[in-house]
Amino acid sequence: MKPKILIVDDLIENLISLEAILDGFDIDIIRAFSGEEALKFSMREDFALVILDVQMPGMNGYETLEMMRQRKKTKYLPVIFVSAIHQSDLHIIKGIETGAVDFIPKPIIPDILRGKVRVFLDLYIQRMRLNDLLEQMEETNLNLKVAKERAEEATRAKTMFLANMSHEIRTPLNGVIGLSKLLQKSEMNDDQQNLVNIITTSGENLLLIINDILDFSKIESGQVQLETINFNLRNLVKNIFQLLQFKANEKGIELCYHISDEIADTFLGDPLRINQILMNLVNNAIKFTHKGKVKLIIELIDQSEQSVRLLFRIVDTGIGISEEGKSLLFKEFSQSESSITRKYGGTGLGLAISQNLVNLMNGEIGIESKIGEGSEFWFRIPLKKSGILEDEEKDIANHLPKSVSILLAEDNLINQKVAVLTLKQLGFNCDIANNGAEAFKKYVSTRYELVLMDMQMPEVDGLQATRMIREYEQQNFIPHPAYVVALTANNMVEDKQLCFSVGMNNFLCKPFTEAGMRGILKDVARIQKK
Repeated sequence: MKPKILIVDDLIENLISLEAILDGFDIDIIRAFSGEEALKFSMREDFALVILDVQMPGMNGYETLEMMRQRKKTKYLPVIFVSAIHQSDLHIIKGIETGAVDFIPKPIIPDILRGKVRVFLDLYIQRMRLNDLLEQMEETNLNLKVAKERAEEATRAKTMFLANMSHEIRTPLNGVIGLSKLLQKSEMNDDQQNLVNIITTSGENLLLIINDILDFSKIESGQVQLETINFNLRNLVKNIFQLLQFKANEKGIELCYHISDEIADTFLGDPLRINQILMNLVNNAIKFTHKGKVKLIIELIDQSEQSVRLLFRIVDTGIGISEEGKSLLFKEFSQSESSITRKYGGTGLGLAISQNLVNLMNGEIGIESKIGEGSEFWFRIPLKKSGILEDEEKDIANHLPKSVSILLAEDNLINQKVAVLTLKQLGFNCDIANNGAEAFKKYVSTRYELVLMDMQMPEVDGLQATRMIREYEQQNFIPHPAYVVALTANNMVEDKQLCFSVGMNNFLCKPFTEAGMRGILKDVARIQKK
């Protein structure tokens, strides 16, 4: 659309003269013969410029411009006065004060008028382009907002789906792994022991896949929050190698580790996530090594008064990785080679998760490898020094309460059996409630010290039952509230926040381990000491 210029004069010959001067500009010219007519046109059309005569019958040019400046649409519309009245500067000053951008005396010098018109046309065109750009940006922003909302909705739907699937799979898996681990401790012949070991290993492999998918989803949506708690590094590594030793023995490879003597036992950090990284890397090394050994080496890089930096190296004599394969290693849902997926399986998420966790810890991760010569995965992370002495840490680790009154609120019979037998092996008995309402009644009558509370139960769920217990304790001024632990297959950040918001003290995810239950009992022991 061409820019429009409004020319206002009561004499036709003056309008024709102005049109002749403006001939050659790519514009549309509209005539107005009075101030009133000029106002009407200015409200209906969008003009790049108005050339306005001062002397006109009825409403003169000054009055016309004053009316324009009072209206929103024409408040900033450029107006050039043309007039034969120029005997003094007063007329020019009055025109400028009224709101004109310029004042050209008659007879008009064509080049001067054309030069000024060209400037305002250029400004108008630039303003129109800017307006178009702003409109495009607004449309883009609106599209981005819609896309963002759709993406967030898709993420919420995916998270909800993964949470539900995780719960539905973890619940029976808790029974499979829990009972198989209990069977491993019973007397069996070698064939039976091997069968139970296979069941346990298969269940744990399935659990690793579930955890990888769930953890990737949590990392992707920014839900992973690191803890800073005391932990024993040597015990953590020892537990990992005990868990993976059976797998290494099956393949006939050596599995070992070395921790530098200058590294302390205890640190402040997130042992769960460090354990997860090491499990992923060591497990991968065992998977891709057919002969030789897998070794973990932990070395001290440097330290200050408050912190240390440690280097973890996982060295294997496995199949090695090509240069092209290295570029794919830390990408989600990918393996170094397409044949690797077919031969070895896996989700392709373990290394991507490990890299994200190392980055969250402000560390670095990498690999050195050659085809047929093995690989070395490494990562460096900073850790804070712990104030706990070794003897004190051992005392805490070994101390379990002599006796604890325990209530298990669980509606699944298999999971009841797993929890009861696990507690029994640790030397404790427990009472059972089949739903939240029953759990509340039993707590009121017995005042248990520890309540293991499933989240999803019929009649009254675990969250509501915990609220009822906490309200009862407050109303009756109970001096020592129960230590309530969520014992659940739900493992999302929102689930944990819900549990803590209703007054739970801790969170134990199914399938739980004997070590996890032991940790809960240690927490109860600490409370009993106070």
